[in-house]
Amino acid sequence: MLRRFIYLCRYCYRVFDLLVTALCYLFLRHYVVSEQGPHEKRLLNALLASYNTLERPVANESEPLEVKFGLTLQQIIDVDEKNQLLITNIWLSLEWNDYNLRWNDSEYGGVKDLRITPNKLWKPDVLMYNSADEGFDGTYQTNVVVRNNGSCLYVPPGIFKSTCKIDITWFPFDDQHCDMKFGSWTYDGNQLDLVLKDENGGDLSDFITNGEWYLIGMPGKKNTITYACCPEPYVDVTFTIMIRRRTLYYFFNLIVPCVLISSMALLGFTLPPDSGEKLTLGVTILLSLTVFLNLVAETLPQVSDAIPLLGTYFNCIMFMVASSVVLTVVVLNYHHRTADIHEMPQWIKSVFLQWLPWILRMSRPGKKITRKTIMMNTRMRELELKERSSKSLLANVLDIDDDFRHAPPPPNSTASTGNLGPGCSIFRTDFRRSFVRPSTMEDVGGGLGSHHRELHLILRELQFITARMKKADEEAELISDWKFAAMVVDRFCLFVFTLFTIIATVAVLLSAPHIIVQ
Repeated sequence: MLRRFIYLCRYCYRVFDLLVTALCYLFLRHYVVSEQGPHEKRLLNALLASYNTLERPVANESEPLEVKFGLTLQQIIDVDEKNQLLITNIWLSLEWNDYNLRWNDSEYGGVKDLRITPNKLWKPDVLMYNSADEGFDGTYQTNVVVRNNGSCLYVPPGIFKSTCKIDITWFPFDDQHCDMKFGSWTYDGNQLDLVLKDENGGDLSDFITNGEWYLIGMPGKKNTITYACCPEPYVDVTFTIMIRRRTLYYFFNLIVPCVLISSMALLGFTLPPDSGEKLTLGVTILLSLTVFLNLVAETLPQVSDAIPLLGTYFNCIMFMVASSVVLTVVVLNYHHRTADIHEMPQWIKSVFLQWLPWILRMSRPGKKITRKTIMMNTRMRELELKERSSKSLLANVLDIDDDFRHAPPPPNSTASTGNLGPGCSIFRTDFRRSFVRPSTMEDVGGGLGSHHRELHLILRELQFITARMKKADEEAELISDWKFAAMVVDRFCLFVFTLFTIIATVAVLLSAPHIIVQ
């Protein structure tokens, strides 16, 4: 009895399981058939049986078909300045009403929309006019969403490569406006009318920010143009992508190193000429700047329409560094000049020894240069020239008041020895001895002749010694003047080039439309 009961229970469980399975199958089968089963197939057959993809879907052929056009900017992939191209990731949006794709959803099991491949339907041949893509059309063919009222929505994504006129005048502080012109390739404005889907322009809600460019906006505009090829007007929609370059990278990687290199060139004017490294420092800085500019040239756009602002700044700094090397050579030339090779012109004395030191507040040890001393030195030089022109040759040579032949004769002598000064008392002694009364006439003639010859020889020797001492003093003073002139040129170049670097940097930053965009 127990075995029969267990067997009966198992049998009843199997029957119940089969009944539940059958009921579920019937329920699900009934649900699918009533909602999306053969109704969608029947609807597709009914719509596409007599559908012609070449037919413009309008109720009245004399009226244009209105197509709402818009786009969604996803990402700015790249801006190629050298080839003047803009590469973007964009979703297009085309919406129109197809007169031949309408149905009553109650007759087809409540089916209100369909997804149909675009090659089975008519769709507007909207293309980007300024496309630079190899296949010209870079969109991906997606399905068209068709609703029961005939509304068709076509949203093809794509990678668009468009031409863009790049203006590098203010590089790297530049703004770029790149146009993307969309329109029908074959339908004129009387057959197809493009309308902006959003008057504000493109959709930027899903835009992914770019590390190099900042998106300002993307306005759109509808244009009606009559081309030379065709008398009919053609309608297009032009979107302008307005972008601004982020300058933080260029500021810290191009401008700041260039300013630092130019500042090192200024330090060369503070280096003493006797160190031997003055010219070496200038040439090394010039070579380092040249290598740096070669690296920067790869970043700058290779176009000849305009000179970039950054390129102008680099050229100014390059000119400044090259000029500093040239002026360093001039300074070294002045510093190592000697009196037996070069004579300092009067204009150099006036400019580099008087006026420039006074302007630059420079002075020599024991010689304070002021405007009063400059005028006094000029007056004394004029008086000295007048005095030298009125004195005799011997007085100028021996630096005495005047020639001894014109001085009054001393007492107890028949001939004058001249007022030769305290340092020339030997002349008076010799003259007194030479004019002692002789015993005979021969002694008179011989004594006078020998003493005159001795005096002449002594004067010649004194003239030679005096000339050598004066020449040595003049040479030492001239060498000191040349060295001071070199120091003045160094100080003047330091002030001028520092001012030039500051003005050039400030002028570049102030002339830019914007300074830093992070």
